[in-house]
Amino acid sequence: MPKSLSLRSGLGSILFWSIISAAFIGPGSVTSCAIAGSTYGLQLLWVLTFATLGTVWLQEAAARITIATGHDLGQIITETYTGTRGRWIAWALFLAIFLGCSAYQAGNILGAVAGLALLTGLPVPTLTIVVGLVCITLLWIGSTQGLANFLGLIVFAMGGAFLYVAFGTPVTPVTLATALVTPSIPSGSLLLINGLIGTTIVPYNLFFGSSIVPAGDSADGQSLSEMRLGIWVAVILGGVISVVLLLAGLLIPGDFSYPHMAQVLTDRLGTWAGSLFAFGLFAAGFASSLTAPLAAAITAKSLLGVRKNSPAYRGIWLVVMATGLTFGLLNVTPIPVIVAVQAINGILLPFVTIFLFVAVNNRTLLGDYCNSLGQNLAMGLVVVVTAVLGLWNVWLAIQAG
Repeated sequence: MPKSLSLRSGLGSILFWSIISAAFIGPGSVTSCAIAGSTYGLQLLWVLTFATLGTVWLQEAAARITIATGHDLGQIITETYTGTRGRWIAWALFLAIFLGCSAYQAGNILGAVAGLALLTGLPVPTLTIVVGLVCITLLWIGSTQGLANFLGLIVFAMGGAFLYVAFGTPVTPVTLATALVTPSIPSGSLLLINGLIGTTIVPYNLFFGSSIVPAGDSADGQSLSEMRLGIWVAVILGGVISVVLLLAGLLIPGDFSYPHMAQVLTDRLGTWAGSLFAFGLFAAGFASSLTAPLAAAITAKSLLGVRKNSPAYRGIWLVVMATGLTFGLLNVTPIPVIVAVQAINGILLPFVTIFLFVAVNNRTLLGDYCNSLGQNLAMGLVVVVTAVLGLWNVWLAIQAG
């Protein structure tokens, strides 16, 4: 008998799937969205609408695969592509996700430490070591469910802080609604557009989300309706946070920097606003610093058959963590690194989504859980738009070189 969707199960599912919001609302979102608002006003707000809906469509498809088959996205790919070709595909996908997680982690640690430095004034190396040790401890002892709930609470608290800050911007509801659905590509904005997409539709989240959802026939499994409600609400809330981050960027004239943003918010709204921005930056970085290493290890489990909590599994997330800590201890300037990382992942996104598109249309495996025409059109739009923007960026880079 199908599970009914109760208020309790619905709220539980929203909290569970908020781990996806925690993964994409990191320093990349804080930085890219604030720079978009500071530099281009509301002109790039439509990108957040597209990226948020794209995240919902892709994450729902990845989770539906697990509910339908009991196998996650990576396992389906390895079962579909066998032999030597299958091993090459599995390793290529894993390396792409692993490198993406490592790159994200550099930005996550840099962002978390930058927020703590604004709050405390303590030395960056000391803060980097403390953040790293806390993350390693939580990853070593924590369960996925407990981690999901913890990260969800952090994201919702941070969202409330930035929502309050956004009320200080002179934007009318009509202007906001129009900008959310009016595409524009102002001169010089293409790399940032890819960054906004790459920081929202995070490639590793597709494997991560598919791997953590309990299969529908398990004792603690989610029904299709529970999964859909959880993903829609959690991701839309993440999208709202991205929008208010961009609105907060409207308050920042001139060149963007974290101290500059904190100071402007303090001057305009009070000391509390600058402190809330610093806390939000730390919370975003800290939450994502937990999810990126875990996602790399879970992807290895899914694609390569690495056993959970084995030495190889823990070694993978430790390497990802070490990458972020290295960038932090080198005191690299965070903003250029963070923007570049998001753009690179936006360019790589179509490579991963094509495999998801093929998997979710495999009627032999999924039966009635296969994509409908509408779902195929939605996913196809995401693949085509991200591929065109990514190739456009590559072409511009070749011409510049």
